[in-house]
Amino acid sequence: MHHFKRLAASTAVVLCASGALAQDSITVAIQLEPPNLDITSGAAQAINSVLYANVFEGLTRFDADGAVIRGLAQSWDISDDGLVYTFTLAAGVTFHDGTTMDAEDVKFSLDRARAEDSTNAQKALFEGIADVTVIDPLTVEVTLEQPNGMFLFNMAWGNAVIVAPESIDNIATNPVGTGPFTMANWAQGDRIELTRNEDYWGDTPALEAATFRFISDPTAAFAAMMAEDVDVFVGFPAPENLPQFEADPRFQVLDGNTEGETILAMNNQREPFDNILVRRAVTHAIDRQAIIDGAMFGYGTPIGTHFAPHNPDYVDLLDNSQYDPELSRSLLAEAGLPDGFTTTLKLPPPSYARRGGEIIASQLRAVGIQTEITNLEWAQWLEEVFGNKDFGLTIVSHTEPMDINIYANPDYYFQYDNPDFRAVLDELNATTDPEARSALLAQAQTIISEDYVNAYLFQLAVATVARAEITGLWVNQPVAAVDLTGVAWGN
Repeated sequence: MHHFKRLAASTAVVLCASGALAQDSITVAIQLEPPNLDITSGAAQAINSVLYANVFEGLTRFDADGAVIRGLAQSWDISDDGLVYTFTLAAGVTFHDGTTMDAEDVKFSLDRARAEDSTNAQKALFEGIADVTVIDPLTVEVTLEQPNGMFLFNMAWGNAVIVAPESIDNIATNPVGTGPFTMANWAQGDRIELTRNEDYWGDTPALEAATFRFISDPTAAFAAMMAEDVDVFVGFPAPENLPQFEADPRFQVLDGNTEGETILAMNNQREPFDNILVRRAVTHAIDRQAIIDGAMFGYGTPIGTHFAPHNPDYVDLLDNSQYDPELSRSLLAEAGLPDGFTTTLKLPPPSYARRGGEIIASQLRAVGIQTEITNLEWAQWLEEVFGNKDFGLTIVSHTEPMDINIYANPDYYFQYDNPDFRAVLDELNATTDPEARSALLAQAQTIISEDYVNAYLFQLAVATVARAEITGLWVNQPVAAVDLTGVAWGN
């Protein structure tokens, strides 16, 4: 779920390193400061932004396109029954404190994450593990309780990185990983400094140092970039200023996507949304582009199902829910509601919800659906909408990667209950063959699109503004990360 935390605006922006150093160091700004640096328990996305792939590594990892690739595991074998994964680890890997990374550390990390007293924010990723066995220092065997086609994907999350028992007690303030950068300094409220790990086991990064700064205020963000006090701003918070950066040859703007499916969610168990004709009517009343333009300054990609368009398995189902107010009105009449109806529209704080909600309310009004709008803070939204399911309509962005499985939970807040969909997901979980998984994912996307479970609006955009000479930055955010491993200054 997309939980926004508001921090006080940065009152000062400190100048970056002098020009002489600029070619081997970088200053990156992000909006939110991590509350702590324990990537294995904290839920805050800002922790991943700084540490994922830079300081910490897992058995597998996500690349810039969201594909799962090798991490500390150089290869793996999966047993015919899909239950046993045998990982061969990279040789010669050391943690930043000089201790060796081996199969014992993998066992420690996975056992810690799945333990009864685990504080891991994504503990569900590890619940299917039955046993972790050390075969030899570079071989570890993970046995699952049942086949899970998502297991290698799950191991790529930041919550699944490999940590060492020697350094775990101080991880919240002094994170010790195996990655290409080491933690040098955290000046709370201002910056985190990383330096290149000269003993890194993998490809040496081009950058010698990186500084992360935290600037939450859109005006301060604009000023810092324009003054070149920062070299890169990932998740630039003022989309209205992006055209100025695009027109300025000093800068490049990367217009990317997140994993955030932004939806107009409908309470499928509450009248009249328990009627598919009504859900279809709502969907066809929505002009997605008008919402993207009006609420998001044109940034965002229309979606027709609960899946990221940049994922190779995405199916374009936009034709199922094209903007057609006349069709909406006839569907309402067919449902026995020729004069429309009144419902609630409960909106959390982000602008995609508040500003988007006003536009959607107007679009629904045009077909006879009246909405009573309530603006909620996140804590209220979580209690009323997510917890108590006390709503007709709501708008929220689901930022977890590959989370179509939420539609297999009838108790989830929009209360979709379809045994056929659950059967497809069960088969998907038991399938490891990539082509078979793609076919099942297409089936899953199609079912929820044709059931009009929710009105699928757009994939939340992420804009990165950077100095024009910088190469290797991620365009999209398959995970909330600022991966510096391939970043360099061009000539």
